[in-house]
Amino acid sequence: MTITPLSYDVASYLEELSATIKNLPVCAIDDLVRIFFQAYQRDRTIFLFGNGGSASLASHMCCDLGKGTAPASGKRLRAIALTDNAALITAWANDTSYENIFAEQLENLLRPGDVAFAISGSGNSPNILAALEYARRARATTCGITGFEGGKMKPLCDACVVVPSANMQIIEDLHLSIAHSVFRALRHEIDAMNRPAHSAARAGG
Repeated sequence: MTITPLSYDVASYLEELSATIKNLPVCAIDDLVRIFFQAYQRDRTIFLFGNGGSASLASHMCCDLGKGTAPASGKRLRAIALTDNAALITAWANDTSYENIFAEQLENLLRPGDVAFAISGSGNSPNILAALEYARRARATTCGITGFEGGKMKPLCDACVVVPSANMQIIEDLHLSIAHSVFRALRHEIDAMNRPAHSAARAGG
């Protein structure tokens, strides 16, 4: 049997992925860790949101942040994914517009000093922009991860990690990697912050 060669093979994709990893803005990713850790220290809430694959990542990242960073002893990080209430999302979309599905939720929950974290491959989704604009008016910290050249969301963010690629699948792959790197670094900081108090409590009996 003759196997027809593929015009775009798996190796090409992985080579592109590897090359993009080398160009990730690591300092900007560190900025996200600092913002999230500051939110933890100040008992603020991190709100995560995105569309499609980015909605799935918002839920995944919220799970990592809420459960995975929980120390053995001490306070826990406050994180909410605005992607997880299908009834509420569809109600706002049906009764107003899809553009409002995240901003309207933030209007119920967001407090000054909280963090609005946007995930968008293009950086141009109207509902992402509306949520960030509301968050800025509400005096929250705005940040996120995107691709291409940052899109319209970049200037709306206090910190923004732009994956240097125009390939949406590469962008989404690296958004997950960024989310996991932020989670791991944040878990380390939270553990370190709580370790002395935990050790003292055990020593005392």
